[in-house]
Amino acid sequence: MQAEELRQLEFEELRAKERELREELFRLRLKLATNQLNNPTRFRQARADLARVLTVMRAKNSSR
Repeated sequence: MQAEELRQLEFEELRAKERELREELFRLRLKLATNQLNNPTRFRQARADLARVLTVMRAKNSSR
């Protein structure tokens, strides 16, 4: 997900996206630990997406 797309979302939508990404990271971490993860790059991509969401949330929160 691109940062520009995230900036257009409302704060509550960003919170929902954050929750979704944290759950996905949890599932990916379990699969990684049990050697069932087919695409290990997805783990890194999910972490980067979460960082983008958190960055946009902080920027929106500071501008309030």
